[in-house]
Amino acid sequence: MEAFVKLEVVEIQQPESNVSDVSPDDRQPLPTDDADLPAETMEGQLAAVTAERDQLLKEKAELYDRVLRARAEFENARRRAERERLDFLQFAAMDLVKDILPNLDDFERALKVETADRDYAKGIELIYQRMFETLKKLGLEPIESKNAKFDPNLHQAVERVHTEEAEDMTILDEFQRGYNFRGKLLRPSMVKVAVRP
Repeated sequence: MEAFVKLEVVEIQQPESNVSDVSPDDRQPLPTDDADLPAETMEGQLAAVTAERDQLLKEKAELYDRVLRARAEFENARRRAERERLDFLQFAAMDLVKDILPNLDDFERALKVETADRDYAKGIELIYQRMFETLKKLGLEPIESKNAKFDPNLHQAVERVHTEEAEDMTILDEFQRGYNFRGKLLRPSMVKVAVRP
């Protein structure tokens, strides 16, 4: 309550110049603009603002780098998932085609058998051709082996024949046809190979 005792009523229109109870020794001059600030304070403020700016630029660069890395990781993960999905579909089809190959072999053996019923033979041949064309569309590729050089990556030697009539390691006959599926070996050809004595 004693703090309010020194207050006086002042007219707004005509204030007295000496209304204050504060002694002139207690008053401190208030700076009116930045020019009145000491040089040390200005330099200090400038250094502080510059340091803050540098820190913010550094944080911005780090955040931008993190965003770019996250975006790149996401894109790589998306591509990897798409590639894995396509590989899965391809290999799922590969397993299906591999399971159908014995049926294709049976049709090939049936076509080699002579029969008196020409219509029956023609029907078997049409079914074989349609099945073979469908498998080719999926990616099945027959390996040509007749009169070719033996390649252990593509052929399986079931029989070796010593002969002078053919070049060494030439395939003389094919017992079972081999196949690639979309460029990958699905089943090697079972072949008879000529060997020089």
